[in-house]
Amino acid sequence: MKAGFVSLVGRPNAGKSTLLNRIVGHKLAIVSDKPQTTRTRIVGVKNYPEGQVVFVDTPGVHKPMHRMNVRMVDVALEAMRDVDLLTLVVDVSAKEGPGDRYMLDLVTQAAVPAVLAMNKVDLIAKNRLLPIIDRYRQAHAFVDFVPLSALDGTHVDVLERVFLEHLPEGEPFYPPDYVTDQPERFFAAEVVREQVLRLTRDELPFSTAVVIDSFEEPGDDPRFSIYATILVERESQKPIVIGRGGAMIKEIGTVARQELERYFNSRVYLDLRVKVKSEWRDDERVLDEMGLRRR
Repeated sequence: MKAGFVSLVGRPNAGKSTLLNRIVGHKLAIVSDKPQTTRTRIVGVKNYPEGQVVFVDTPGVHKPMHRMNVRMVDVALEAMRDVDLLTLVVDVSAKEGPGDRYMLDLVTQAAVPAVLAMNKVDLIAKNRLLPIIDRYRQAHAFVDFVPLSALDGTHVDVLERVFLEHLPEGEPFYPPDYVTDQPERFFAAEVVREQVLRLTRDELPFSTAVVIDSFEEPGDDPRFSIYATILVERESQKPIVIGRGGAMIKEIGTVARQELERYFNSRVYLDLRVKVKSEWRDDERVLDEMGLRRR
């Protein structure tokens, strides 16, 4: 039997969360085309006949501009240690830049074997892959190279076989029915934030967060009761989230509630509020509530 930890690392929007969701078969991480969607470490576990793989999804490594970003990058760098295998996820459809070279330097410095996952091959011509492989092969001794598409599943099974091949022998770390270490209230906040990002895509910048004020599991009331606050940084952003006559926040709440009901297999009462909190990205208490650990 094989068992071990595999860390998914890379630049923002490389497709790490899409890859995690595809492999595990559950939606553990929200997905958006906006950069820096993943803000904390997310663990997903998958069992195979040959063993168990514990995947660690991480925020994209970027230049931090706020305290939140510092914590995000710290989480990503920490996840490159104490694992059995690194997976550098690269968006092959994007132009290579300084961020790619910085990630490569980090992988090279890590004392951990690394696999190169060349994501989004569905967006480029096949003849563009060989030069990319050659560049990375000259830069680092990757144990394997796998071109894939996390979006449509192309060659993801090949990558999974590579993981099992390079992981050590050992007993499973978690029971067979274990999927993730994230608490339910974290997932609830992320589902709401995903809909904020999706429905306000062009009007609202990255600077939004969702904080769970109250999370009550079914008891006397057969529903989950969730009260959450959507944080924005400026007064001008608040009406964007609320919408004309409350239409936008109603749609955010409806779609998020429907997804939460599917996830919990239960009825959900979801109450959303919008609050202006300037510079929340540098507020230590808010970051703690979001689950972003301090260094």
